[in-house]
Amino acid sequence: MSQAHAVSKPIAGAPRQDAGLGLVGDIGGTNARFALTDLSKPDDQVFEAQSFACRDFPNVHDAVAAYLEQRSPGRMPTHVVLAVAGPVVDGAIAFTNMSWRFSERDLRALGFGQAKLINDFAALAVAAPTLGEADARPIGGLRNPEPNQNLAVLGAGTGFGVSALARDEHGATPMATEGGHAAFAPNDDVETEVLRFLRGRFGRVSLERILSGPGLANLHEALAAVDGRQDVRVDPAEITRLGLAGDQDCRRTLDRFCAILGCVAGDLALTYGAKGGVFITGGVVAHLIDILEPGPFRRRFEAKGRFVPYLEAIPTWVITRPHVALSGAARVLHALARAG
Repeated sequence: MSQAHAVSKPIAGAPRQDAGLGLVGDIGGTNARFALTDLSKPDDQVFEAQSFACRDFPNVHDAVAAYLEQRSPGRMPTHVVLAVAGPVVDGAIAFTNMSWRFSERDLRALGFGQAKLINDFAALAVAAPTLGEADARPIGGLRNPEPNQNLAVLGAGTGFGVSALARDEHGATPMATEGGHAAFAPNDDVETEVLRFLRGRFGRVSLERILSGPGLANLHEALAAVDGRQDVRVDPAEITRLGLAGDQDCRRTLDRFCAILGCVAGDLALTYGAKGGVFITGGVVAHLIDILEPGPFRRRFEAKGRFVPYLEAIPTWVITRPHVALSGAARVLHALARAG
């Protein structure tokens, strides 16, 4: 039986429907985060947030059931919006970096009245305009973006996510993309050799092969190979720990990671016309935030030839507020509930 059908059964215990309650989720390749939202409160507020390891559950049904049993015993939300790490096609998701598969129809079969799947980075884009000074750290100094301009969001975690928010005076529309799977383009001789090494392993080299947790290990091994050293394979968390502690080889990997991230962020700012700013997130970046400011990130972000002035005017931030994708999902859920 496929997992898409395996999840199609109601939540056990016949919990009471609560028309004022919504469930939101942010499901990536490693963790599934859930929270509740009150339909009578502001539309980005969530509460009872909790994270689960995806590997601990065979499917989304069991993860949702575990969350509701712990955080909403006896109360069944009427609406659910899940932000998921991958392309949503015809209301269904097949994850890129894990085995779960399910659809909006499967979620309704669990007992929800209305269900919607959205891309996780699209949820971040929806939430981005609501972020204040306490929610994001500027990288490269404070800049005042023009109003009603497009935003870009990117992030390095289990994979590499990309989205944008198209804005004008009439409103805003999130754009779900799979930009993390665009091809990596080197910008100096070292990166050309990195590309050569990774092409030998993967054939095509996407951004995610470098700008992600697993990608950090790929980059570290490739840089060692450029130096003529072989069999260097270190866990991404260990590379980060050692690099921040002063290990020269690991710190070089972290600096190169930040440089490539800056270059890609600048490319995406150009691609989306993100004059309203670029927001960066993800578990890998969260550990590197203190070296992004003094490192090569912003220099590589702006180094775009004739378009240096264009990039110099665009602010970049690292999101520090937790559960931002859940807040974005909550905004989508409230709009769904209002629409009936």
